Amino acid sequence: MACDTILKPKQTRQQRAEEIRRAVAALVNGLVTNRIKVKIGPQGAIAFDGWQEGARDGVTDACAYRYVMATGSALAKQAIMKAEQLAGRNVNNRAAVHSHDGGASWHPNHR
Repeated sequence: MACDTILKPKQTRQQRAEEIRRAVAALVNGLVTNRIKVKIGPQGAIAFDGWQEGARDGVTDACAYRYVMATGSALAKQAIMKAEQLAGRNVNNRAAVHSHDGGASWHPNHR
């Protein structure tokens, strides 16, 4: 995944992979307990409202979504599918729009 290629100084890929697993596990826990809400933007971008910066450890919403859909629990996937149904659109993996505020506003892709 793309988020495991951004390493901190003196960090190995294995250490980064473990950080990502921990961050996504916290996300899954929040989705299952309804502490974290899923939002789908107008172009299909995904945001996790309530997933705090400290818990996400530099993992983007898009990367976390792909990880959850590949390895996450059925209940977490169900929360995402429910958000898609409520929004009336599916998550678009190539959406060039993202959110910095849990889905309150959506911004075009920038550098």
